[in-house]
Amino acid sequence: MNIIISNHSELPIFKQIKNAIKEAIYTETLKEGESLPSVRVLAGDLKISFLTVKRAYDELEEEGFIKTVQGKGSFVAPRNLDFIKEEKLKEIQNHFEEIYKIAKISKISNEEIKELFHIIFEEEL
Repeated sequence: MNIIISNHSELPIFKQIKNAIKEAIYTETLKEGESLPSVRVLAGDLKISFLTVKRAYDELEEEGFIKTVQGKGSFVAPRNLDFIKEEKLKEIQNHFEEIYKIAKISKISNEEIKELFHIIFEEEL
């Protein structure tokens, strides 16, 4: 598993790790049942505190992305497609809210935003 962290990112390191693992699960780079590196191994590879990796793993487990088996390690949990869809819808909603803020500050009309949206999707067709 290839995780790249940046000290220059606004995101805390544990969130960068968490997001990288989630993305690997979404794209099926990490498959259901596949084992993750141990907390200590990943911390060593990334040259960070194992507590940082543990926090990322704990949150991933809490959110249902991974399962930890005492003495065996952490594994990718069975995919819950409804949960994944909900996560992605929330992400899209956040982007729309940001677009709205930018448009409002820049005095860009709803019609102009809709036109851009239609242009983007017409290119897909």
